[in-house]
Amino acid sequence: MTGKERRDAIVKALHDAGAPVSGRALAQAVGVSRQVVVQDMALLRADGHDIVATSRGYALRESDRPSVPTRLIKVRHTVEEVGDELNTIVDLGGAALNVMVNHRVYGAITADLDVRSRRDVERYLEGIRSGKSFPLMTVTSGYHFHRIAAESEEVLDEIEEALAAKGYLAEVLPYERDVVQA
Repeated sequence: MTGKERRDAIVKALHDAGAPVSGRALAQAVGVSRQVVVQDMALLRADGHDIVATSRGYALRESDRPSVPTRLIKVRHTVEEVGDELNTIVDLGGAALNVMVNHRVYGAITADLDVRSRRDVERYLEGIRSGKSFPLMTVTSGYHFHRIAAESEEVLDEIEEALAAKGYLAEVLPYERDVVQA
């Protein structure tokens, strides 16, 4: 079973259960360790699945948002270029739903962004400038992924082309293919 097939089976199990399912039960169902299930949960969330962790296990929650096309893209740039990257996405009609790094030791680490406008970009940048935190990309030398949403595949193509023209698009490495195909 590939990683994508395993994650599809996890989503199906959560959907069919209609109630929280423990990580241990999911691990047994798909034949992996509980830690692999934890990593898969991060990838599934990065892919837009509304999965919540409760004291009784994982549950799939239906999203209130209408379904729109999304794409996971890999980028690399400096901290100083974060604003330009995010403004490029929102100016072309996209939304940066999250940011994910694929750390070689810790695995996939994902954080929600929900950046949809220049105002959202400025709020995010102010949080960084104020010293509250550093961008997640700093733990992987600037390499990171964004789940981008837009009204159409054509808009997603346009965003990807603009990021490539600015030199921000990065090559997906062989060990990351499982992440991108999630």
